[in-house]
Amino acid sequence: MVSIALIGAGRIGRLHAENLAADPRVDFAAVADANTTAAEDLASQHATPPRSVEAVFADRDIEAILIASSTESHAGFIERAARAGKAVLCEKPIDLDLARARQAVAVAEHCGVPLAIGFNRRFDIHFRALKARLEAGAIGELESLSIVSRDPAPPSLEFLRGSGGLFRDMMIHDFDMLRWLSGEEPVELYAMAANLIDPAIGAIGDVDSAIVSLRLASGRLAQITTSRRAAYGYDQRIECHGALGMARADNVRPTTVEVAGAEGFRRDPAEPFFLERYDAAFKAELAHFVDCLVSGTPPSPGGPDGLAALLLADQAALSLKSGQPVKIPAL
Repeated sequence: MVSIALIGAGRIGRLHAENLAADPRVDFAAVADANTTAAEDLASQHATPPRSVEAVFADRDIEAILIASSTESHAGFIERAARAGKAVLCEKPIDLDLARARQAVAVAEHCGVPLAIGFNRRFDIHFRALKARLEAGAIGELESLSIVSRDPAPPSLEFLRGSGGLFRDMMIHDFDMLRWLSGEEPVELYAMAANLIDPAIGAIGDVDSAIVSLRLASGRLAQITTSRRAAYGYDQRIECHGALGMARADNVRPTTVEVAGAEGFRRDPAEPFFLERYDAAFKAELAHFVDCLVSGTPPSPGGPDGLAALLLADQAALSLKSGQPVKIPAL
């Protein structure tokens, strides 16, 4: 058994709590949150004690921390966990500031503790199958990738104000997927964005629709299309084009049933949101983290992956501000 405490009792914390409680190899040791009522409520649902953050870090029997708190607290909690000798699985991003994120990763590396970053999409069975086909040469030499990621509706303005913007909050997942699928680093990008959904999002300095074009180190090309609105559900698609053909991962639907009638063909819509679409991926992410702690294998994605995706998000914001393509500096 691996003893793991959860910090964060919000929406994503509740998802992680269910998975911690369900994994037979995990001793779900505690729930902590600045909102003590939220921590108590969530802890009671899973027969685990609510504890203060200080108590969690001080408890030597707790081997690992799952950080699902607000973004501004991530880096500090990573450092506190590392200095206490506890492994970390932290939700993305590490921080909204790249320099601060570097500091946190450096502390974890110096302390020698495992640090995993919550890019859960790497654990989705459909995307993993796509990557396996690419590596097996199913489409020959990869030439270009296209990633589409659209949320069903924008989050609240309150959330967006502290999110770091569309590139750091939302598209950061797609930057990680691009690096993971291609196996190489982007060297140049150009970002375009607009406010096409809600002018209030623009009023707080954010965008709701964006397209980023990238050139990879090998010369391959990629494009990421992101929107805060999709009337038909949670839109998650990836298409890879190569010398011998094309491979793609399409939207996941509740069933594969298709009904035909005089009005045409009908089938289920895409899953409604990330909680449903990536439920299995979150479980697999936790299982991988536990596997790594048991075997002593470094987890992946790790701290450097979190830094690389944040760097790309920063460069996209820079390109949007300047209106020009930007060369991506070394991490």
